[in-house]
Amino acid sequence: MSTRYVSGPNLARLLGDVPGERPVYAALARSVRGLVLDGRLALRTRLPAERDLAAALGLSRTTVTAAYDRLRDEGYIESRQGAGSWTALPPVRMSSAEPSVAAAHGGRFGKAHPVPDDPTFIDLGCATPGAPAIFAEAVAAAVDELPRYSTGPGYEPAGLAGLRQVIADGYAARGVPTRPDQIVVTTGAQHAFTLLAQVLAEPGDAVMVERPTYPHALGALRARGTRLVPVGVNEGWDIELIAGAMRQAAVRMAYTIPDFQNPTGHLMPAAERAALVDAARRADAFLVTDETFADLALDLDAPREPPLAAYDAGGRVVTIGSASKLLWGGLRIGWIRTTAPLARRLIIAREPFDMASPVLDQLIVRELLLRVEEVRAERAESLLRGRDALAAALRELLPGWDFGLPAGGMSLWARIGAPVATRLGEAAERLGVRVVGGPVFGVDGVLEDYVRLPYVLPPDRLRPAVERLALAFREVEAAPPARQPPAYV
Repeated sequence: MSTRYVSGPNLARLLGDVPGERPVYAALARSVRGLVLDGRLALRTRLPAERDLAAALGLSRTTVTAAYDRLRDEGYIESRQGAGSWTALPPVRMSSAEPSVAAAHGGRFGKAHPVPDDPTFIDLGCATPGAPAIFAEAVAAAVDELPRYSTGPGYEPAGLAGLRQVIADGYAARGVPTRPDQIVVTTGAQHAFTLLAQVLAEPGDAVMVERPTYPHALGALRARGTRLVPVGVNEGWDIELIAGAMRQAAVRMAYTIPDFQNPTGHLMPAAERAALVDAARRADAFLVTDETFADLALDLDAPREPPLAAYDAGGRVVTIGSASKLLWGGLRIGWIRTTAPLARRLIIAREPFDMASPVLDQLIVRELLLRVEEVRAERAESLLRGRDALAAALRELLPGWDFGLPAGGMSLWARIGAPVATRLGEAAERLGVRVVGGPVFGVDGVLEDYVRLPYVLPPDRLRPAVERLALAFREVEAAPPARQPPAYV
């Protein structure tokens, strides 16, 4: 069982005001159950003693005992004499699929599962736009430049010097002085993260991840054999709980997406960034920050939050950047910003399986980054139209779904009101639209009442997608819940 523990005052803070419904114990049990299903209270977290939670909430111990008893009957907590109680999930799921298994083995998401060869099929599983309008000009300029490099071997394990300089200048412009020798160009952000997992974490090490988070990062950490420590971010980052979990689990590395978090769209405030970096320092952990969406604000005049690296004085923050979302997914170029000594370790570590990134792709990315403000403006205009069109269609056709309007990024994170996201995805695909359910973005099978809805497609494709989703949701709601078959001996 996990050694994670939530104190009475911390659990009371997560629960908020004491529920006004009667009986109070049932409302309290429902609130705790919601925290578990929402991912904000991790599974196998030891709960406070009944008297401690009662004191923190200002309730009687009898009320808390009754709430624990109900949660135990429902399967949301387990107890053992002398060991206390800890959070769990019931063995029988309402979904026809097993979310934890689907998440662990990839599920039907990502480009490994291509959409049907049908022009009417709508793919809401992929949050990546096409190339920007200036792409052809950038390609032409890169091709003109290519002969300068063709007389050499073409292998630059750290990346082309010209591209590393442009990337370093970009960090300096955001208040983080950076030299080119602190940059390692990689073959995409996923390659960057996998490389970091290999260098910074050993099998069995504890690695903190957000829940929900980017599924392929979870896959890389599982492949490395690390022990995943999830922290819920559906309501934003609770730095006090994150810091406590870092200490309790002896976290070696933490992975965070502070800029328009994928999939929630949250933007971490500056004060929380400083506190998170301090928590990583005190826990002696590396903090890997994914800035793939950092340039995708929908309001270009809004002030930008400083990078996490701006609060780091000890080399604890390692930053990942990528061309795939801002520029184009077909450009398999990413990068890592870190200290010069760690950059050299990463360069050596990549050579056995990936000696260098493509030269032409690097030259194209350099040309696009030199005109990055043009690209940002184009992306903001297009994504804002898509976001508002998707939100309007959801409000009209699925008014019971709950979502916020992110200030950037590429997707809405919608709470659908019932733990049926996996079955919804199956029904929607039969109706010609792909959507990814919440469990894919988590570690242990929760988040079944969420779906991610990208808005990178044109508005005239998003409304038909929502129409099909509405039909699929009505089908799932009308169907009886799946039951575990009886065992015969």
